[in-house]
Amino acid sequence: MDSAELKERVRELRGQGRSPKEIARELKVPPSVVAPIVRAIGAESAELAGAGEPEVAGCWISTGWSARLGVDPARGWVDEAPGSAAEGIEGMVCVLVARRHTWDRVTVAGYLADAYCLGVKNSIGPDVLDERGLRRFREYFFGEYAGWQEAPIELAQHLVFGSIDYARTLGFEPHEDFATVSDVLGKWEGDAAITFGRDGRPFYMQGPHDDPGKVLRILRRTLSDDEFDYVIAAP
Repeated sequence: MDSAELKERVRELRGQGRSPKEIARELKVPPSVVAPIVRAIGAESAELAGAGEPEVAGCWISTGWSARLGVDPARGWVDEAPGSAAEGIEGMVCVLVARRHTWDRVTVAGYLADAYCLGVKNSIGPDVLDERGLRRFREYFFGEYAGWQEAPIELAQHLVFGSIDYARTLGFEPHEDFATVSDVLGKWEGDAAITFGRDGRPFYMQGPHDDPGKVLRILRRTLSDDEFDYVIAAP
């Protein structure tokens, strides 16, 4: 099919609530082909609505998000359970954003941000869900965390985009799927009102799917060993 036909098929499947990955499988094309079409369709919808970005229908972050981060007190952002981050999860912040898609459905995207070192390690979506589906997905998304709280979209943007900017100073790029879901966060400009790193220092804790040797090699390209901390599993 030509590009116009492909775009119309993508538009049709998005209207049915299909995710970009599901659309790619259905149309037998790479996800990298579908992602920019989805973004273009979303931008067109917002423009036609005359409202810029779609309305934020909900925004949530994992409690304990502020653990050992520096946060500008003038922002008034509150961590409802600052000591709730469990060992091994401290520094990992989950962010979930929902924007209005139609009157009874929302576009949902989730982000896992390593606020101490690597920036965005994973992302989910965008998916189109009804209210019941959103509630079920939210419970699943925050399932490994002590809890979640409602948050202003500005805090979500500072946590996610700010962690990416911080990670880039250390040599790390966000997860490859982030480009597909970044639009759900909205536009963000300026400097973060959050000081990243654990107590202001880069701190790497090995995750289950990490290549710790690669991470340490990247860190050592820009930092000496006494400028960052790390914990990795014994060989």
